[in-house]
Amino acid sequence: MAERVATVSRDTHETKIQVRINLDGEGHFQSETGVAFLDHMLDQVARHGLIDLEINAQGDLHIDDHHTVEDLGITLGQAFAQAIGDKRGIRRYGHAYVPLDEALSRVVVDFSGRPGLSMDVEFTRANIGQFDTQLFWEFFQGFVNHAQVTLHIDNLKGFNAHHQAETIFKAFGRALRMAVEPDPRMTGRMPSTKGSL
Repeated sequence: MAERVATVSRDTHETKIQVRINLDGEGHFQSETGVAFLDHMLDQVARHGLIDLEINAQGDLHIDDHHTVEDLGITLGQAFAQAIGDKRGIRRYGHAYVPLDEALSRVVVDFSGRPGLSMDVEFTRANIGQFDTQLFWEFFQGFVNHAQVTLHIDNLKGFNAHHQAETIFKAFGRALRMAVEPDPRMTGRMPSTKGSL
């Protein structure tokens, strides 16, 4: 299988972002976004997804975190779409349940070529530190639209909002890892009866 790496840049009046990923990495993470809690969550994705992830982002944080978080989701999604290629030989589907103390989340992903997000999460707090929990939806919506994946996120239990978020992102990383893994029984073949994804 060819090297599955991508570097994508997004430059708007609101943000300047560069994302580099290696889908077959070791979980290395380097990020400078100015949004500390999102950096902490993306570190979980890299570590548990075994994806090398480098992010450099400058956004209009003097307004709020919205544009930076949304555009990070978009740019990361574009990087995944580029790195995954035509999807021949991958497992395509991934899922994970991840607990953290009292919290438990389930994430299921399908590299279907069709964007769709179902997110059933009721955060117990509106903010985690300075981070607005509504922005998680914006991040994941940007990701699915540009990675062209179907993504289901369910927080099944939890009363600590930090734990809720962390289980979601750890499960997201694990589900991605499963979905993009080469399947030795599918080598060279498209994981779809349609012949393309």
